[in-house]
Amino acid sequence: MSAPKIVLVDDDAEVLDAWRLTLELDGFEVVTKRNADTALAQLTRDSAAVLVSDVRMPGRDGFGLLSAVAAIDPELPVVLITGHADVPMAVRAIRAGAWDFVEKPADPVLLIETVRRASEYRRLIIENRSLRAGAVPDDPWAARMVGRSPAIARLRGRLAVLADADADVLLFGETGTGKEVAARALHDLGKRHAGRFVAVNCGAIPETMIESELFGHEAGAFTGARERRIGKIEHASGGTLFLDEIESMPLATQVRLLRAVQERRIERLGSNREIAVDIRIVAATKTDLAALAKAGGFREDLVYRLNVVTLRLPPLRDRREDIPPLFQHFLALAAARAGRSPPPLGRDLLQRLARQDWPGNVRELRNAAERSLLGMDEDFDDVDTAAALPDAAGRTLEEQVALAEADAIGAALKRHGGRIGITASALGITRKTLYLKMRRYGLSGSAALGD
Repeated sequence: MSAPKIVLVDDDAEVLDAWRLTLELDGFEVVTKRNADTALAQLTRDSAAVLVSDVRMPGRDGFGLLSAVAAIDPELPVVLITGHADVPMAVRAIRAGAWDFVEKPADPVLLIETVRRASEYRRLIIENRSLRAGAVPDDPWAARMVGRSPAIARLRGRLAVLADADADVLLFGETGTGKEVAARALHDLGKRHAGRFVAVNCGAIPETMIESELFGHEAGAFTGARERRIGKIEHASGGTLFLDEIESMPLATQVRLLRAVQERRIERLGSNREIAVDIRIVAATKTDLAALAKAGGFREDLVYRLNVVTLRLPPLRDRREDIPPLFQHFLALAAARAGRSPPPLGRDLLQRLARQDWPGNVRELRNAAERSLLGMDEDFDDVDTAAALPDAAGRTLEEQVALAEADAIGAALKRHGGRIGITASALGITRKTLYLKMRRYGLSGSAALGD
């Protein structure tokens, strides 16, 4: 991302030069334009820019410019300045999507602070778009197994090679590393995608029922078997059978499974007829099956039959560079389900996420992202309200009061589901005041869902 750019628009050359000098002295890169149309030519969806414009101009005015910018990118900040400011016009500007509103003649300190906040917001927007693009690219394998680390890239490559093969696969990894996601990707992106993907959690089925679940039964095979039932293995014929937590399978059931794996034939309980099945078996475990077999807890011959190919799924602590894009990916999915836009994430938050070990791995990270969107996780309170606000340390009293006010407004918006009227009433302020303060502190977008 290039350095933030400020595009200044005013038909008055003297005012334009004064604004330019003020911002350049504070280190901003400034481009000046005398009319709205030439300013628009400077802007694209990828522009790391902030637009600062007078409202009253010949031709296209500031509100027309605001509408045109929204068509290019509604998340590109626009600061409007006018010498005819009043509260109704300010509210109109904010409701139309303006980032903020400054009265002319613009106070230099206020103008700089407003533009600085808008520039930081824009930086976060561009940065998070880049994260989302990296998290879910056009490659279907990368969209399924999200991440940019060498470890996850190697895993994607091996999965892609195996997708069209019929070899059985053993997936080994800690809890929450995405074993079922990998199994489904093998099925959905391979030649068996037209068949069924049948998942069986071996640890969740009572020992007395697992053989019936896997192999099916005939009517009368045992007490309570009133009619024939097709088992999971037969049901998966033509597709993929996923055996999760296979280390939990009882030894007696392993004997029957071994024959099915070797011969691709089964018998329903209570039947003498063999049934051919066309299945690919993908088994998953968080336990070293070879070591378990040596300890007598698993059949050694079944281990050798299942692990034609073994793939190890890395824990998150071994691919920390994938944590920020994964968190953003899950946050975007959660926001889409809620009908909201995913909020920008601050750099400090992303670094803090990457430093954590995440013993629950991807599953734990996904749950944290969903809780953060709902405002239910205190560890991530800064995700959607104060992500772009600076730390209070070293700030003046006025600045620290502003930070506290922003936090209070953000918390109130969360409590009341982003409903403006109820939030304003709870805070003891008018809707107009709340709109203005939300813009001042960058509390826009997903925080303000409306009544």
